[in-house]
Amino acid sequence: MKTIKQWVGGGYWDGNPTGEIDVENPATGEVDAKLLQASSDDLDRAVEIAKEAQKKWAKVSLAKRTEVMFRMRQLVLDHQDEMARLIVAEHGKNYSDAIGEIQRGRETLDFATSINVALKGEHSFNISTGVDIHTLRQPVGVVAGICPFNFPAMVPMWMHPLAIATGNAFILKPSSATPSAALLTAELYKEAGLPDGVFQVLSGNRDLVTGILEHDGINAISFVGSTPVAHIVQNTGVAHGKRVQALGGANNHAIVMPDADLDFAAQHISAAAFGAAGERCMALPVVVAVGDTGDRLAQLVKQHAEKILVGPGMGEGVEMGPVISAKAKERIVGLIDDAEERGAKVVLDGRSLVVEGHEKGHFLGPTILTDVPLDAPAYYEEIFGPVLVIVHADSYEDAIGIVNAVEFGNGSAIFTNDGGMARRFTLDVEAGMVGVNVPIPTPVAYYSFGGWKQSLLGDTHIHGPEGVKFYTRAKAVTSRWPSEKTYAATMSFQREA
Repeated sequence: MKTIKQWVGGGYWDGNPTGEIDVENPATGEVDAKLLQASSDDLDRAVEIAKEAQKKWAKVSLAKRTEVMFRMRQLVLDHQDEMARLIVAEHGKNYSDAIGEIQRGRETLDFATSINVALKGEHSFNISTGVDIHTLRQPVGVVAGICPFNFPAMVPMWMHPLAIATGNAFILKPSSATPSAALLTAELYKEAGLPDGVFQVLSGNRDLVTGILEHDGINAISFVGSTPVAHIVQNTGVAHGKRVQALGGANNHAIVMPDADLDFAAQHISAAAFGAAGERCMALPVVVAVGDTGDRLAQLVKQHAEKILVGPGMGEGVEMGPVISAKAKERIVGLIDDAEERGAKVVLDGRSLVVEGHEKGHFLGPTILTDVPLDAPAYYEEIFGPVLVIVHADSYEDAIGIVNAVEFGNGSAIFTNDGGMARRFTLDVEAGMVGVNVPIPTPVAYYSFGGWKQSLLGDTHIHGPEGVKFYTRAKAVTSRWPSEKTYAATMSFQREA
């Protein structure tokens, strides 16, 4: 049985673990490895190493930092097959989707290679006689990233390249279900020339998370996960004097207008709802069909969904893998059962799917529900599985009312051929990321990712320009030189002319 260790001080480390966590292959239902749980002593050691490493790293020139980022970007590209296979084994998503998440994560490395541009300050000359002012941004110190299971490579890459490139040290706490991509990342950073201690990996349970949130040696925390946990992270982190960005859950909606190209919409809705078995915070679990489009749309989506090959992620032609665990599968099936009992129509039923040779795997087939009551948990909860709910609205006004009543505001989309309607929607919808005929409107890395309402606590989005701001502190420097022999000192606060 493989044992997965921590990465501390530039190498693998046993530490003083408090126990072990089973790491399961969702396609087989079998335990493939044991993950060592970091203790509070392990966290203390990692933080002390990070603090010392960060002091030195912050003084390294931007030219040398960008060299490390360029090398790291190439190493991730060179090792993407190895990383993708680790993701498939632990998460279950199919291989091409694993490659895709690595590519999307690498976009942030691309952005980090130009950190010298992103960190440019401002300068004003002679704001008062002989007095100048300029601004600069400096690292916050030691940063921790707490990441979910569903994107073991991409979500951490939305954090650590910018944190490191801006001069911080970074401690990554990956999901205990999918830890191995983080450790390969650590190996690649070392090969890229990053000094030991600037990037470290600690795994563990909620006790480790609590320790991170309360540790006085950690200055900032980036989090992606469920909204209830995001509230805990935000409240606890802020109470302990930390800068926090906490991205929560989602229940993304798309409106399909009567004028939309329904076959085009159905194809993209199917991919958005069932890709990665629906285990994406930007998945599309709910469609609001306007007018009489609902039944026809459901049948068209069904035609596309029925063609999806479900199986183990490395299987030939497989497009959708299992959900992450038996517990997750049980919850999803329960939500479908409940919706059916409340009167929903099951247009496509994936509950009984069994993959030959992988009977113990946590597989579900694509499922489509129509006529779902809005008080059904399958509608208003983040289902995080391969389930599409289609609800009806008589008009655009009714549809946007349904969308904006949702407590989450991560992403939302509209399918229409009417430019005026699309423009109206982009202004009306209460979501941080909006798509027009794009069902998963995840921004590229030189913009920033983040939602509204319960999908984002605080006001700082992740990666891109807002990521740079989060991982740095602004400083304004006002200066004069005695040799200029301008004005004498004054007791007045009045600005000199």
